[in-house]
Amino acid sequence: MEVNMLKKVYRSGDVVIKISHDRCNSSGECVEACPVDIIEIEDSKARIIDVSRCIECCACYNACPNDAIWHSSCADQ
Repeated sequence: MEVNMLKKVYRSGDVVIKISHDRCNSSGECVEACPVDIIEIEDSKARIIDVSRCIECCACYNACPNDAIWHSSCADQ
């Protein structure tokens, strides 16, 4: 896992999820949308618990009201 002050990057194989902490307002919409429960809110920011369980459905990406989530499978949508 790479860590940047304003962005966290989570990787597992070809799956890459980036969460921009300067955009995340901890609304929790990504948490509610994720069908495999791999996202949680910690310290008022979204974080990925286990990216290897991601099914690449793009629910988190589509649910985020602030475009704080970038997902390698969803970026071209």
